[in-house]
Amino acid sequence: MTDDPNQLLPKIQQCETFVNEVLKNKLKNCLIARENHQTEIQEYLQLKKTIENLNELDVNPLKTKVDLGCGFFVQAEVPDVSTILVSIGYGFFLELTRAEACSFITKKVDQISERVKALEEEASHINADIKMMIATLGQLQSYIPESV
Repeated sequence: MTDDPNQLLPKIQQCETFVNEVLKNKLKNCLIARENHQTEIQEYLQLKKTIENLNELDVNPLKTKVDLGCGFFVQAEVPDVSTILVSIGYGFFLELTRAEACSFITKKVDQISERVKALEEEASHINADIKMMIATLGQLQSYIPESV
């Protein structure tokens, strides 16, 4: 390492920029992705609970209210609830029986949970990198005299 503080200062600023612009943005994106996956898991679990309630109540036809958006609801009637459309990803829907849908949801939740776990691990590594860089920057800044 060089003893000249004038050469050390630009390197410190470059590292600070890297932490603030790259690592912190990467951490933010990772946490947003994790939150989106957790929301998706909750939606699938809510659908599974609804299917289980349909199985318990055994209603055919089903009368319900549908949200059109902005808080506007209309009454709807579903003549046959033996099959439902389930989002399988990438904008595709598949018509499944209630049992098939419950089985699919269980597998899908497990798959998304693995992604959440990987994102949490990645966020942990990024956070550790940020802390390590900040500690290193603190040590480097202690080498620079106050008059520079």
